[in-house]
Amino acid sequence: MYVVIVYDVGVERVNKVRTFLRQYMNWVQNSVFEGELTKAELMKVRSRLKELINDNSDHIIFYSSKDRKYLGIEELGTPKADTGNIF
Repeated sequence: MYVVIVYDVGVERVNKVRTFLRQYMNWVQNSVFEGELTKAELMKVRSRLKELINDNSDHIIFYSSKDRKYLGIEELGTPKADTGNIF
């Protein structure tokens, strides 16, 4: 499935969250990751993020779709990076 994760976490946790998510997804913008995940990977990502954040002050949103082609994506400006070459 195609997943977009948007997060707003405390400054002291941003690097930990970003470093972790880079193992599974493409970093497309500050506090935004997207990519293909299996159900098992998504469960693992959710579980680890739950450990990294502070439930009282941080917020993470997961958007998911069967495939990226079903999302209505429109972009303006210059993308952060070419995600096609990220492994």
